[in-house]
Amino acid sequence: MAKIYFIGGSPCSGKSTIAEILSERYGLQYFKVDDHLEEYTIRGAADNLPICKKQIEWNAEQIWMRDPVLQCKDEIIFYEEIFDYIWEDLNKVNQKGAVVTEGAAYFPHIMKKLHVPEEQYAAITPTKDFQISHYKEREWVPYILEGCSDKEKAFQNWMGRDSLFADTVCKECMELNYLLIVNDGGNSIDEMVQIVSAHFGLKV
Repeated sequence: MAKIYFIGGSPCSGKSTIAEILSERYGLQYFKVDDHLEEYTIRGAADNLPICKKQIEWNAEQIWMRDPVLQCKDEIIFYEEIFDYIWEDLNKVNQKGAVVTEGAAYFPHIMKKLHVPEEQYAAITPTKDFQISHYKEREWVPYILEGCSDKEKAFQNWMGRDSLFADTVCKECMELNYLLIVNDGGNSIDEMVQIVSAHFGLKV
C-alpha cells in the first residue's frame, strides 16, 4: 500500500491549504475529511452513535449555547465515533496511490493507535487570536449560528471550544512526539508547506 500523509490539528489553522498544495506539487491523492462529515454524521446516527445522533437532532441553540468544555468533549468523541468511516474511505483512495489527507479527526492519540509513523503525521493549530480573526472573515459563520438566542455568546462559545480543542492537540503531540506547528500568522503558507514537505520527506 502506498504511503498516507496525515495532517491533523484544529480548525482554521491552514491545514486544507497546505494539503491542497502538497497534493498538486507532489502528485498525491487528496482526501479532505470535512467533505464527508455530513455523510459520516448521518451514518453514525443510523448506527446509534450518541454524538452523531445529537448533532442531527439538536438545534443551533442546544449546540452552541453550551459550555465550551462540554462542546470540546463532544467534538473529540464525535471524531472518534466516525473514524471507522473515515478509515474505510481513506483506504479506498489509497488503493489509487499515495495520499495526503487532512482533518481535525486526525488526533495524535488516534494516529498512535494506528501506528502512524512520526514522519507521516503533522498537526497544525492556530493561536486563539489568529483563529478568531480568521473565523470572523468567513461568510458562512452567521448561517451556522442562525437560531441562537445570543449569537455573540454562541460565537464566543464556539471559539472557546476550538481553543480547547487546539490545546488538546498540542498536549497530545508533545506527549506522543508528533510534529506540531502553531500558526500565529507569522509564517507564510509557503514556509509552512516547506516545513511539512521536509518532515514528510517529499521531493519533486
